[in-house]
Amino acid sequence: MNQQPTMSVDVSDAQPSPGLQALRRLLLNRLALLGLILVGAVIFLALFAQWLAPHPYDFARFDRVLLMPLEHPDHLLGTDEVGRDYLSRLIYGARTSLIVSLLVQGLAVLIGVPVGAMAGYFGGRIGFVVSRLIDVMTAFPSLLFAILLISVLGGGLYSVVLALSVTGWILIARLTRAQFLALRERDFVLSAHALGVPTWRIAIRHVLPNALTPIVIAVSFGIPATIFAEAGLSFLGLGINDPLASWGKMVGVSNAYVRVYWHLALFPTLAIALTMLGCALLGDGLRDALDPRQRNRRVVSLPA
Repeated sequence: MNQQPTMSVDVSDAQPSPGLQALRRLLLNRLALLGLILVGAVIFLALFAQWLAPHPYDFARFDRVLLMPLEHPDHLLGTDEVGRDYLSRLIYGARTSLIVSLLVQGLAVLIGVPVGAMAGYFGGRIGFVVSRLIDVMTAFPSLLFAILLISVLGGGLYSVVLALSVTGWILIARLTRAQFLALRERDFVLSAHALGVPTWRIAIRHVLPNALTPIVIAVSFGIPATIFAEAGLSFLGLGINDPLASWGKMVGVSNAYVRVYWHLALFPTLAIALTMLGCALLGDGLRDALDPRQRNRRVVSLPA
């Protein structure tokens, strides 16, 4: 009986896709994994605050003012100066921070990417005008400019988002401009031009996907910066208004009571610090995982 010839294929050197390699590098980075857990916890609290919080964030009991942690079974972390449950306000504060940071960074991407793309890809007068606009906006101190705008518009969630977004798009625009300047002379772009592909299609379909990595990394670092800026504005009394819960507002109000009621400053400060730490660790992990210089390195799992 004749045997059919067989062909063996060596798959030992087969490489997974770049996206899968980046994901594996991210998950093998223990610090990045810790950051992912911290950020995931904040997102979980923000999404399910109404079910996780033991009380409504604006429900005040004037007969339970300034309770210490564990002093009352209904208030594990105590109460604030008007008798609101502190644990509930911490949980709802996560939602406020997440909403503000995502809205600000979303607006930064929506404004910064098109502006930077026009400046970097088209050049000429358009590039000159847009570049000078970016330089002018860079000259304004972002926090002082936000304070000025909120002083005019008044405090509140949407005023904070608008004030932080006015200058928040500048970094995204500068990064996008630099990426488009570097990519517009690459061979695949010149080949697309030679084939008669429309300019707008080259910019969107070919250049933009190759410029996304630094933008994603910038957004991951912009989220904790926005959380800190919102906390600073609320601490100064210019950000989120009562009764909406805000970690920065909680720290600011605690100044009058912190010598005795230490928990009023400790818990929101820890929440801000852990959230910023998680975002920073995750941002570092994303930067390392998406680094093109890492793509040709074999991913090796280290023994525990």
